[in-house]
Amino acid sequence: MNSIDLRRVSLYRRTQEEFSYDFKAMMLHALRGRYNSPARRQVLCDVDLTVGWGEKIGIIGANGAGKSTLLKVISGILRPTSGSVTVNGRIAPLIELGAGFEPELSVEENIIYYGVLLGFSRAHMRERMGAILEFSELIDRAHEPLKALSSGMNARLGFAIATDSHPEILLLDEVLGVGDERFRTKSKARIQELFSEHATIIVVAHELTFIKESCDRVIWLRDGSVFEDGDPATVVAHYLEMMHTDTTLVTATS
Repeated sequence: MNSIDLRRVSLYRRTQEEFSYDFKAMMLHALRGRYNSPARRQVLCDVDLTVGWGEKIGIIGANGAGKSTLLKVISGILRPTSGSVTVNGRIAPLIELGAGFEPELSVEENIIYYGVLLGFSRAHMRERMGAILEFSELIDRAHEPLKALSSGMNARLGFAIATDSHPEILLLDEVLGVGDERFRTKSKARIQELFSEHATIIVVAHELTFIKESCDRVIWLRDGSVFEDGDPATVVAHYLEMMHTDTTLVTATS
C-alpha cells in the first residue's frame, strides 16, 4: 500500500471573471439575450501519481503549472473534478501557513486549534505547547490575540506547529523562506531532520539545488500535466535546459 495514490486527476477552477460574475449581471445579460456562461480553466489534467512510504518527492514547474494546486488536492483542501485521490497516513500540509488560524484567539489557543485541525488531540497540543512557542520564538506573545502578530510571526507559528509532531506525510510549498535569516536557518535544519526520517515528503521549492540534493525523485509539471518524472539530477537538468530555450518558463510557484 502506497502513502499517496492519484489516478487520472483533473481539476477545473473558476477564473477571476467567474468569481465576479454576480447574479444581477447574469440576469441583465440574459434579458438582453447576451448571456455567456462564465469561463473555467483546467488546472490539472489527468495526473497519475504514486508515492511510496518514505519517498521524498520534489515538484518543479513554471507559474501556473499546477504545483500548489496539486498539493491542495492531495491534502484535501481542493476536490478534483475527476479522478481519484487516496492518502494513507496522517498528513500535515505546509501550503498556506496559518491559513486555519483564528485571529481573535490567543497564540496558545491557536496552537491547540491548529493542532486539532491537523488531527492531534488537545492534550497532545498542550503537552507540546512549550516546544512550539520556543521554536516559533513567541513565548512572550503566548497570551496575545493572533491578530496582534505580524504575518511573519504567523508563518513561523504555522511552521512550528505543523513540523513539531513529525507527521507521516508532509507537504511543503515554498516554506524554506519563512521568517528572517536566523529563523530560515532553523526551519531548514528542521526540514532536513524530517528528510532524514521515514516520513513521506512532497516539496515544492524555488531552490532547485535543494530539490536535486534532497529528493529521491522529481516531477516536472507543465500546463497541469506530468511532463517528466524521474531522477532528480536528470529532471532538473532538463528543466533548466528548457528554461534557457523557453523564456516563458520561470521557477516561481504556481
